[in-house]
Amino acid sequence: MEPRIQYAQTTDGLNIAFWTLGEGTPLVEMPFSPFSHIQLEWQVPQWRSYHERLAENRKLVRYDPRGAGLSELDVADYSLDAYLLDLEAVVDQLGLEGFALYGSFSLGPVAIAYAARHPERVSRLLLWCSWARASDAYRSAQAQTLVALREKDWEIYTETVAHALLGWSAGEQARRFAALMRESGDQEALRAAVASASEFDVTALLPRVNVPTLVLHRRQVPMPGLGVARALASQIPDARLVLLEGASLAGYLGDMESMAAAVDEFLGEGEEAAAEAEPPEAGAFRTVLFTDVEGSTALTQRLGDAKAREVLREHERIVREALKSHAGSELKTTGDGFMASFSSATRALESAIAMQRAFAAHNASAQEPILVRVGLNAGEPIAEDEDLFGTAVIEAARIAAAAKGGEILVSDVVRQLAKGKDFLFADRGEVALRGFEEPVRLFEVRWEA
Repeated sequence: MEPRIQYAQTTDGLNIAFWTLGEGTPLVEMPFSPFSHIQLEWQVPQWRSYHERLAENRKLVRYDPRGAGLSELDVADYSLDAYLLDLEAVVDQLGLEGFALYGSFSLGPVAIAYAARHPERVSRLLLWCSWARASDAYRSAQAQTLVALREKDWEIYTETVAHALLGWSAGEQARRFAALMRESGDQEALRAAVASASEFDVTALLPRVNVPTLVLHRRQVPMPGLGVARALASQIPDARLVLLEGASLAGYLGDMESMAAAVDEFLGEGEEAAAEAEPPEAGAFRTVLFTDVEGSTALTQRLGDAKAREVLREHERIVREALKSHAGSELKTTGDGFMASFSSATRALESAIAMQRAFAAHNASAQEPILVRVGLNAGEPIAEDEDLFGTAVIEAARIAAAAKGGEILVSDVVRQLAKGKDFLFADRGEVALRGFEEPVRLFEVRWEA
């Protein structure tokens, strides 16, 4: 069955088409190049089999970039930062807190940039026949010929590129790929997108890629050469280089199984290591934590969508680090807030304090301070579909809403569970919470060092 096409909106207002396939740990497969059409790809049997193979035992996410395929075509900005907005829109729409990222060929530099800037979200990075600096790949005589063709005859250019990239023996597959290239979007827009990608250079970011990285390359591909792959792997800390046999840049052609097996082995290591936080048992006693950024709506109106999103990303980074270091399970995020659960009230309180101290350190030098409300409650919520429901959860959300920015408020249940520990509580008295008939006694946690 053909995957359902969905849409995500970028912070600069563009609609990005994507689909998902399978269940499990997410693998986000970026477009191969500015030429992309996720619906037409699916109609190619070999390409479909390739996606189905990658989706075995995991959730595969595939999207069209701006200006191509089923995404918005009326686009002026094809910069590397603009392509980052496409990726960000899709992962935010799906609420992916952590995922493996798969970048290939000319948009590989976008994957490198995202992994370097967001190590808290990227669990593993795969790079297929790609580079950090486009000029390294475009140095060959064959590449220079393709550039010249691009400006003169679009149809001959697409046919030549398809055969050069997929292999001169690809025949019908290359012709289909050339047709897909031409159907991806407007000729002039695609030409501008390709020209922009041919100037990407993220070499300076390579030392900052601090996530496990696999550089996959086929020995006989004409562009980029083996030297480019070796240089890429050598400049990323602890990156692994795997060389496969074959002359096609298309993973779905040639020895697809060897390529897929290398991906499985690499991702399998990460999936085993990531199985720390188990979903709560039904009826298990949990401490529930909510965060909420004070004044997030006003922040967006004052700064605009893009700048406000940068501020909220810092909020997400701080919260996720505090949850991870105190064995908290992130259940959902609303963009300006989180819901998480803990098996221990002590760990939940320690996590909340770590958050507020991290925000205070950030605010000391930040142009835009982040003031966060934190609320905690404990009980036996209903566990369903990796989420929690019930009165204990609702009360925790209402407690967070009663706090001020920079405060941690908890119910008396949480205070009692933490008795004898080194926490300081201030009695805030009984507070009327929305939706609850009787007032609830709340306590403020004093977190200043």
